[in-house]
Amino acid sequence: MSVLQPARRPGEHGILAPASRLDRWLLVVLVVLLVTCAVRYVDRHALDAAGVAVLAGALVLGLAYATRGLLADRSWWPTVWVTGMVVLWGALTAVAPSFAWCAVPVAFAVLRVLPFAWAVGTVVLMTVLLTAAWQRITTGFDPVQVAGPIGVGLVTVLAYRALDLESRARQDLLDQLVEAQAELAEEQHRTGALAERTRLSREIHDSVGQGLSSINLLLQAAERAWSTQPAAAREHVRTAAATARDGLDEVRRVVRDLAPADLAGDVTGTALPAALRRAADQLAQAVPGMRIEVRVDGEPVIVPAEVAAALVRTARGALANVREHAGAGRVALTLTYHVDEVVLDVRDDGHGFDQVDLGHQVRPSGTRGRGLAGIRDRAEALGGRADVESAPGEGTTVSVRFPVRQEEER
Repeated sequence: MSVLQPARRPGEHGILAPASRLDRWLLVVLVVLLVTCAVRYVDRHALDAAGVAVLAGALVLGLAYATRGLLADRSWWPTVWVTGMVVLWGALTAVAPSFAWCAVPVAFAVLRVLPFAWAVGTVVLMTVLLTAAWQRITTGFDPVQVAGPIGVGLVTVLAYRALDLESRARQDLLDQLVEAQAELAEEQHRTGALAERTRLSREIHDSVGQGLSSINLLLQAAERAWSTQPAAAREHVRTAAATARDGLDEVRRVVRDLAPADLAGDVTGTALPAALRRAADQLAQAVPGMRIEVRVDGEPVIVPAEVAAALVRTARGALANVREHAGAGRVALTLTYHVDEVVLDVRDDGHGFDQVDLGHQVRPSGTRGRGLAGIRDRAEALGGRADVESAPGEGTTVSVRFPVRQEEER
């Protein structure tokens, strides 16, 4: 991506070529100078055959200058046009030196069309002709009349050249900046898309994935008890159906990027503990014999819906890890409300693992979910922190904490 530069017509190579509005002003200046010089000539000389020729030459030069855009789509036309202007001006100046003032708009036309080297040579030639014409109508030799016009012409051309180079350098920098901004925007878009995919993967794993896993365990338990304990089997099926309904609602909410409905509408601060108890009850029903305890310390307050949803999904993910990997007999969920933060601890008495291998434990594999990595990513995304403490034979504690501002607690 680059910034559009002023358009150049075919055949234009001069340093003033991008100045698209210059034509009309040059024409105005030239017409004014031609009229002034013509009036001066008629006033100073008789309107004889030479005078008529001079006036006709001035008229031709003005009309010819006005044909600037006649063949704008032909690459050869600008060079032919500017050559004709210089020749007409030179002939008119040779006959009537007062028309030397018309060199200014003609020289600017040269700077518009010809490349820099050719433009400099042409302007120098025009300046020499201008000086020679003025020497014809002055007495004696005045070196100022020679050096002055040449110096002014060269300085003018070189000044415009310097401005042109400076403009091109700034344009190059601007193009580079725009390209860098475009690349940055594209990279941010890719990063945002990747972050969103990671978020959806994490949320689906810790909501829908855990629900499906619970349904699978419940149906397996129902199948085992179908003949011997029909009442327990039916209860397992009812629980699996309720979990499936919750999972369907969760899928819809994840797609809409909303927090769980029972947490989003909480106005009493009791919805979060209740949601944690339901997650614990689902695991207890799916794994008979496992003791699960839910404790709430501190005065329950209202926390942001996204934080509450993160705590519930973290609890589900941690409980799924306990069910599948820990071999635990007892699990404790503790929700603690502090003045400036809310903390969830999930503690089990299972096998535990070596903290040295934690970096390998938290990475998701091809067929597994996001596990502890997802818990940490979710906490960091909301400005919180997740910690894991474990040792072989000593169980595991997963702890997540989120800051809670005072205005959100009231």
